[in-house]
Order: sequence, then C-alpha cells, then structure tokens
Amino acid sequence: MWLNRFKALPRPLRMLVLASFINRAGMFVFPLLAVYLVQSRHLGAGEAGVLISVGSTGLLVGSLLSGPVCGRAGRRAALVSSLLLNAAGYLGLAVLDGPPWTYAAMLFVALVGMGMFAPAANTLIADLAEPDQRPFAYTVSYIANNLGMGVGPLLGGLAAAYSYQLMFAGDILLGLIAAATIRICVPADTRRGAAVSTATTRRAGLLRDFDVAVLVLVSFCYVAPLIGLEYTLPLAVTTVLHSSVAVVGAVYTINSLVVVSVGMLIEKRIKAYPTRTLLITAGLLWSTGMAILVVGFSLPAVLLSTAVWTVGEIIASVVVPTYIADHVEERRVGSFMALNGFVLSAARLVVPMGLGFVWQAHGHRPVLLLLLLTPVVGVVAFAALRVRPTARPLPAAAEPATARP
Repeated sequence: MWLNRFKALPRPLRMLVLASFINRAGMFVFPLLAVYLVQSRHLGAGEAGVLISVGSTGLLVGSLLSGPVCGRAGRRAALVSSLLLNAAGYLGLAVLDGPPWTYAAMLFVALVGMGMFAPAANTLIADLAEPDQRPFAYTVSYIANNLGMGVGPLLGGLAAAYSYQLMFAGDILLGLIAAATIRICVPADTRRGAAVSTATTRRAGLLRDFDVAVLVLVSFCYVAPLIGLEYTLPLAVTTVLHSSVAVVGAVYTINSLVVVSVGMLIEKRIKAYPTRTLLITAGLLWSTGMAILVVGFSLPAVLLSTAVWTVGEIIASVVVPTYIADHVEERRVGSFMALNGFVLSAARLVVPMGLGFVWQAHGHRPVLLLLLLTPVVGVVAFAALRVRPTARPLPAAAEPATARP
C-alpha cells in the first residue's frame, strides 16, 4: 500500500513533501500577478506583460543558483533561502508604491526563490531516498505539488476577491510555514559520503555526466508543450471556441484528477521498463494528446487531450530526476537538478513569446501543429540518444559526510 511505502521514506523526505504541498497551496500571487498589476497598480496590460517577462528571468537565475547553493551551504539552506527570497519579493510587491521598474525588481527576487526550490528539493530526495525508493519519492513529491497547485489558485482567487493585501499575506504566511517546516525537520547536511576518485574515474564521470546533460536538455521537448498549453488554451478556448474561461479550470481539474488517480499506478510500473522506453512512451502520449487537438479542436477534444498528455507528463516528471539521481556523480547531482529546473524556467520565458508571435501572424492552427511537432522531435531524439540502462555503481570507498552548523 502506498501509505506504508510513504511511511518507509526517511522522515525529512516526508516533511519535505508536506512543505512542498504547503508552499504550492500558498501560491496565491503568481497566477493572478497580471491582474494585480493592472487593477491595483494601474499599469497597462502591455506594460504588465513586459514587467512580468523581465521579472521572470529570476526563474532562470534561481535555477542556476540552486546547484552552487546546495553544494556550498547545504540542501536545507538552499530550500529555506528560496522560500525566504520568495516571501521577501512578494512583500516588496505588496507594500512598495514606486515606479514600474521596482515591481519588476521585486518580482525578480521572488522568482529567484521560486526557481531555486524545485531543484533543491529534487537534490534532497536524491540524497535521502535509497535507489529503489526514488521513483516513489519523486512521484509523491510530484503529486503533492500538483495537489497544492490545484488548491492555491482557488484560494488565491478567493483572497484577492476580498483584498489583494490578503492575497499577498496568505502567500507569504504559507511560504514561511513551509520554510519553518524544512528548517526544523530537515538535517543541515544530507549529503552521503563522496567517492574517492582517480583521474580515470573522473574522466569517465565527466563523459557519463555529459550524456545525462544531453538527456535533460532534450526533455525540453516535453516541457515546451506543457508551457505552451498554459499560454494557448485560455486564448483558444475563449477566442476560437467562444467558450467560457471556466473550461480552462476544467482542464486543470482533469489534470489534477489524472495525476492523483494514475500517478501511483504508473510509479509501480516504472521500474519494469528501461529509461529509453519510458521516455519514448511519454513522448508518444504527449504527441497523441496534441494530435487530438490538431485533428478536431473542440471542447471534448480539449478534455480528452488533457487526460492523455497528463499521463505522459507524469512519466517524464518522475523519470528525468530519477535518472539524474541514479547516474550522475554524486557531487554533481545538485547541479544537474538545477539544469533540469533551468530547462523548465527557459521554457516559461521562450515558449509563450514564440507561440504568441506565431499566433499573431498565422492564427491558432500553426501553434497547435508546433505543440504536436515538439514531442515528436523528443521521441526521435530519445530513440537515438545513448541512455544508460543501469544506475551508477556504488562507490567502493566513501568519506564520512561532514556536518554543517
């Protein structure tokens, strides 16, 4: 039973899952940021969009900072710092009343924190979970984040309807509760002993790590459709199908239901198949989901497509961090988890802008075709890439981990 398996995880990991849910459930501000800047700060829609794009570069910076902070200060310090930065940035957005660039600066600070959190959390899971526990641990973490995201925008909308200050206060408070949970329940240093390596093993490790880096970068082909749908579905549903924006809410509901109902079943099957097979399967599911939209774009097609591509999303979201944890030299795990976060952050900046230009010039059909083509490219790439079939061997010798204050 999954509950018994959850109890078998190290206590710090169980508390990390709880903290991740609390943090995501408190994500009140980000989904409503454009509305806040337009209605409360009286900016134009175009100006608000530019400020959000500039501030969102913080996601990239946070992803890149996560690896070095994890390596030098420890995983707990990286997680707590990320949540405090996020809270500080949102506090500035809530209370400052200055020129527009100050909002971009505060958003940048907040999103640096947001960008640091997921790579640091994935690194902590790699540290504490045994190899046979990792797929389950990443699945539970993924489900907790999705459940939180299902709750957060709803609570944020209710809070914003009463007061934008309440919206910010709720986000900051829950972020601080998550930070306190991690600070109290996660040890200061969770790293296992580092293997003693020779020049030969270092060269072999660099080659192995390069293979993993290529795999992580190619996973962009499965991240891009997800970010593309976040941008295009609200537009397509309201302008092409002339339907209510409530349909977009139904998409998120179906996504969460599939994640919760199918996530554990998928995790039980993951260990039986090679990584290459799993990633190709994820791409085929993504491609099928996008093909449904291309062939017959309608409300039923949108809902059916969501049920299909969500399964592909689950597989890729669990397999990629598990592969990193199993194959990268241990001292580089944090950096590669940061690279995985960087891929997501880069997609959030590049994909909406690119699809927006295509939509403006040619309409929605080419956009849907691009969303179909991208995972197809991923399937071909993963079929051709060198994917290691087994986890890295255990180190022959290890140095004891040093405690950090």
